[in-house]
Amino acid sequence: MNERNSLVAAAVAAAGIEPAIKILDADAKTAAAAAQQLGCEVGAIANSLVFECDGEPLLVMASGAARVDTGVVADHLGATAIRKADPKLVRSATGQVIGGVAPTGHPAPLRTVVDQTLASYPVIWTAAGTADSVMPLTYAQLLALTGGVPLAVR
Repeated sequence: MNERNSLVAAAVAAAGIEPAIKILDADAKTAAAAAQQLGCEVGAIANSLVFECDGEPLLVMASGAARVDTGVVADHLGATAIRKADPKLVRSATGQVIGGVAPTGHPAPLRTVVDQTLASYPVIWTAAGTADSVMPLTYAQLLALTGGVPLAVR
């Protein structure tokens, strides 16, 4: 494990969840790549997508099988505009790089939305701070860990 994984593990443990970070054989920058290495459905992969929402970072934990409808998310949050964050904003908001953003372990807590579709999976896999690391969580753990709002994102 590297420093980013250690920060994620510490945040997970601080939330009362046993960290179970797994280092993969190869980078898994996409949900399909992660699912293939883990032998699970793409939908059980929780993509950590960072958006800019009215000038502030917004983390959307979306099923790998979902495409986020930013209009739906904006309406629910009462936001004027939501757009995909650039790599610089992702890095400054999370301390992590695109393809490895964990739901936690960030410099400061992020406003978070969690895709309700993920609730149908007994185990959800999220990135753990790097493109080659993942960790299993339940939907309830993901909500608790992020303080996220459950939402149908598509």
